[in-house]
Amino acid sequence: MIQYPKTSKGSVEDNYFGTAVADPYRWLEDDRSEATKAWVVAENKVTQEYLARIPFRESIKQKLTDIMNYERYSAPFKEGDYMYFYKNDGLQNQAVLYRQKEGGPVEEFLDPNKFSADGTTSLAGISFTKDGSMAAYQISEGGSDWRKVIVLNTADKKQVGDTMIDLKFTGIAWKGNEGFYYSSYDKPKEGSQLSGMTQHHKLYYHKLGSPQQEDVLIFGGEKTPRRYVGAGISEDQRFLIISAANSTTGNELYIQDLTVPGSPIKVIVSNFDTENSVIDNQGSKLFISTTYKAPNSKVVTTDFANPDPSTWKDLIPETENVLSVGTGGGKIFASYLKDAISEVKQYDMNGRLERTIALPGPGSASGFGAKNHEKELYYSFTSYVYPSTIFKYNIETGKSELYKKAGVKFDPEKYESHQVFYPSKDGTKIPMLITYKKGIKLDGTNPTLLYAYGGFGVSLTPSFSTSNIVLLEQGGIYAVPNLRGGGEYGEKWHLAGTKMSKQNVFDDFIAAAEYLIKNKYTSTEKLAVAGGSNGGLLVGATMTQRPDLMKVAFPAVGVLDMLRYHKFTAGAGWAYDYGTSEDSREMFSYLKAYSPYHALKPAKYPATMITTADHDDRVVPAHSFKFAARLQEMHQGTNPVLIRIETNAGHGAGKSTAQIISEQADKWAFMFYNMGVNYKR
Repeated sequence: MIQYPKTSKGSVEDNYFGTAVADPYRWLEDDRSEATKAWVVAENKVTQEYLARIPFRESIKQKLTDIMNYERYSAPFKEGDYMYFYKNDGLQNQAVLYRQKEGGPVEEFLDPNKFSADGTTSLAGISFTKDGSMAAYQISEGGSDWRKVIVLNTADKKQVGDTMIDLKFTGIAWKGNEGFYYSSYDKPKEGSQLSGMTQHHKLYYHKLGSPQQEDVLIFGGEKTPRRYVGAGISEDQRFLIISAANSTTGNELYIQDLTVPGSPIKVIVSNFDTENSVIDNQGSKLFISTTYKAPNSKVVTTDFANPDPSTWKDLIPETENVLSVGTGGGKIFASYLKDAISEVKQYDMNGRLERTIALPGPGSASGFGAKNHEKELYYSFTSYVYPSTIFKYNIETGKSELYKKAGVKFDPEKYESHQVFYPSKDGTKIPMLITYKKGIKLDGTNPTLLYAYGGFGVSLTPSFSTSNIVLLEQGGIYAVPNLRGGGEYGEKWHLAGTKMSKQNVFDDFIAAAEYLIKNKYTSTEKLAVAGGSNGGLLVGATMTQRPDLMKVAFPAVGVLDMLRYHKFTAGAGWAYDYGTSEDSREMFSYLKAYSPYHALKPAKYPATMITTADHDDRVVPAHSFKFAARLQEMHQGTNPVLIRIETNAGHGAGKSTAQIISEQADKWAFMFYNMGVNYKR
C-alpha cells in the first residue's frame, strides 16, 4: 500500500446562500507558504518513488527520446528581405528561429535555448515592423503567462531600448517604426503574483527608446474596465483596431484612423453578444468576420465612415459549417469545419468563390494567411495518422506542392483513423475519431486513451502526436470525441455545454467511453481518460461521477474547485462558460454538484495521476493540490492516486523538450502498469 503524505485539515467554511461549505484544504491555495512547499516536496517524493518501480518506465522514456529526435520545422513567413522559420534539430529544448534571404545562407536569428540553462525560458511570440527592420519578441520564464519584451534591430540583432516587463495576454502591434501597442494588467500587489486576480486589462502605446513607465494608456483601465483588451494594426498602417471583452466569448470592436492626428476611437460593435474581428481593409472599406446573426460566422463589409452593424453587407454568408477566415495575396481564405475536418475555399475580395483547395485527405489544415502583396503562402496539414507536413501554395494557380515533410519514424500506411457518431445520454449525436493499428482485434483488450476538452468554443481537430506512437505501436487505441461546449458546430454547440448545461459535456464523455466498451474497442480495465485545463475539469467530473467506468484517469492542470475558480488570476473571465457560485442559489447548487473537489466522497477511484506545475498562473496549481489531498483522503481502493507537480513550468506552453519527454513517459508508464500491459519495445 502507498503511504500518502499526511495532509492537515483546516476548519475554513464558506456560506453560499445559506449553505455552509467546508474547505479543509484551503491552506494549499497559498503557494508561497512553507507548509505548501513542504507538501509539494512530500507528494512528489511519493509519486516519483512509485513511478521508479515501474520496470519499463525508462524504456518508454528512451523510446520517446528516439522518436522525438528528428528535425521539426514551422511554416516559413516573410518579413522584409528575409524568410523566417522555426526549427528544432530534434532534442533541443526550444525551437530556434532562423532566417534566410532568397538564395542566401540560412542564419540563426534567435535561439531561446540560450535564454536559460535548463531550457525552461521560451520564445513566446515575435512581431516585426512592416519593413522588417525591427522585431519585438516576447519571452516566458518557467511557463508563466507574464512576459518580457525585447526589441531588436533585425540587421545587426542589437537590442533597442530597455527590456520591457510584466506584459500579459498580449500581441505586439507596430505603428510604423516609432513604437507599438501592447496589453497588460497591473501586477497583483497583494498575495501571490502567480495566483492574484488580474481584472482590468490595459492597452498601452510604447514609443521606442522611451522608458516603459512613460507608456501612454490608450484604452481600458478604470475608465473602460475590460478583462481582455487586444490591438492590431491594419496592413496598410491606417487603422488601429481594438478588441475588448469581459469573458472568453463575445467582444466589442473599436477602430481609430491613425492617419488623422487626434482622431477619436470609434465604436464598431458596442456589446459582447457576438465574436467580431476586422480581417482586412481596402482604403476605408472594412472586411469583418462576425457571428452577428450568424452563429457559425460569416464575412461582412462596411465603411469606416459609418461601421455600425446596421450598415453591414454579407460578403461570404453563413453556412451549416463553422467558418474561420484568413487573407493573403488579395484573397480571402475561408476555412470550414465539417464534422471537425478542414475544408478550405478561396474567394476574391468581392466574395466570389474561386476554388475549393485540394487537401491531402481528411484532417486539419492551418496557416492560410499571408501579406496582401504575396503570391504564395505556406500551410500545414496533419491528422491523427498524418505527421504535420508543410505545403507551399500558389495563390494564383491554386496548386500546392510539398515544402517540408515530417521526418518522424512513423509509417501512416500501418494505421487507420475513422470517425463514428454515437448517441449521448439525451440522444444528441457526437462525432468521435478513433485511431489504431490496422488489423488489431477489437476484443475488448486494447489499452485505450480517451481524450477530450469540451469547452470555450474550442474545436479539437485531427493532429499528429509523436507521443501517441508509444500507444499505437502497442496495439492501443486513441479516441477523441468532439463534445458539446466545443466549437466544432458553432456557437449553438458551444452554448449547449455551458453554465446549467455543463453536465451535457460530462454525459457526452461518459457516452464515448460506453460506446468504446460496448463495441469492444476496449474494456473498463483497459480504459484511460485524459484532458487538460477545462479538459482536466472534464476528467475530474467524470471520475467522480463514474469512478467505475475507467481504470486510469489523467486530470491535467484542471479547473477542479468550481466554487472558487473565479477568484484567481483571470479566472473570472471563464464565467461565460461556467457561471459562478455567487450568481444565484441555483447556479451555486449546480456547480457544487459537479465540482470535482466537492464531489469526492468515500469510494474506489481509478488509478489517478493528477498533473500540474508550480508556475501555472492560468489555472493555479491550488486546484490540483486541493483535489489531490481530498482524493487521497476519500479513496478506498488499492489503485494509486498520485499528483505529479512539474517545477519551473506553467500551464503547458513553453515546456522544454526534456520536460515533455519526461511527463509523457511517466503518463504511458503509469497507464500501462495499472492496466497490466507489459510494454515491449
